[in-house]
Amino acid sequence: MIQKKSFESNNFFWEGTVLGEPASKANSRRLVSLGGRPRFIKSSKALDYAKSFLLQVPKLEELAEGDLFFGAKIYYASRRPDLDESLILDLLQERIYTNDRQVKCRFVMWGLDKENPRAELFICSLSLFKEQFKDKLGVFWNESDC
Repeated sequence: MIQKKSFESNNFFWEGTVLGEPASKANSRRLVSLGGRPRFIKSSKALDYAKSFLLQVPKLEELAEGDLFFGAKIYYASRRPDLDESLILDLLQERIYTNDRQVKCRFVMWGLDKENPRAELFICSLSLFKEQFKDKLGVFWNESDC
């Protein structure tokens, strides 16, 4: 896990690389019977990825607050998986930020690396993102949006 972070003047910034291929949250549920009742739980692939993820991403002493930008490039081992960052967003809860509802803007790309599947992640305060990229956002951003 390569990790960088900064908390300078409320401009939160964190980036890291998590090794392994994430499972699609939507396509990775399985039906089991618990206490005689049917339940949907995460697949074994999703559970294994979650264990690995939690070992690679240590909990920050001070979690990010406020609205956030999330960026990711997810490298898969084959062309088969759908691009799905939802499991990653869930796993970042209580490690980098309190709740994934804080993520107000995201940019996610799909990549192929058969030898080294991974997720390269970037999270920053929404104000820092707007400050750095406001001239490139054009029609996608209106100051009254936030």
